[in-house]
Amino acid sequence: MTDKTDLIVSPCGTHHLEPRGRPGYARRFEQVLPFHPPGLAPVSNKGRAWHIHPNGEDAYPERFDRTFGFYFGVAAVNQAGNWFHITADGQAFYRQRFSFAGNFQNKVSVVCDNSEQYFHIDLLGLPLYTRRWRYCGDYREGSAVVQTDNGLCSHINISGEHDHNKWFVDLDVYHKGFARARDDRGWHHVDRSGKALYSQRYAQIEPFYNGCARVENFDNSLIIIDETGTIIRELRSACFNR
Repeated sequence: MTDKTDLIVSPCGTHHLEPRGRPGYARRFEQVLPFHPPGLAPVSNKGRAWHIHPNGEDAYPERFDRTFGFYFGVAAVNQAGNWFHITADGQAFYRQRFSFAGNFQNKVSVVCDNSEQYFHIDLLGLPLYTRRWRYCGDYREGSAVVQTDNGLCSHINISGEHDHNKWFVDLDVYHKGFARARDDRGWHHVDRSGKALYSQRYAQIEPFYNGCARVENFDNSLIIIDETGTIIRELRSACFNR
């Protein structure tokens, strides 16, 4: 059997290729996704979805409407509008059903119940906390972004408690200790306490990469700033014409 770490999705997205470009197996599908441990890849054909082994053989007989990659030994699937997670043999990992289920990250997954309320579950399918949100995202660096019914966003920890109880118009997860945040003045970066790193605001910003971030001013100019907000270099002037 071909090593699962070697196979990649073909450019046409219908099968997987070995490193030298040869097909990993003879079958073709309407769509395939990458392989993940324990060596299974999601595939779909004629409105049905399941997982295959690296040799192209089916991992189990069950069929779903949609399948996604395995994370921490389970994969999110949709069956007739019911979302849940399955094990490598195609069996449901727990009894609960949701209107949406994400992928497990750090052994925690986002789900949405039938009341259109979001929260997080553990690997047993049980809620991590009692509160429900209008929306929430994956945990990164121990925190997740949540949104209330009034549209404002904040960070919570793995217990569902507020990291800093500061609220923003839009918010991103932490990346190397800092998060992108937007208030009524624009985008900026905040630290773990929710405090702005600098006073400036921007039309758009990227996360910090080795202490530097690419940001766009409201005049369409592009610059690089450091973690204090100091301009390191200019990438595009304000007179740029699209």
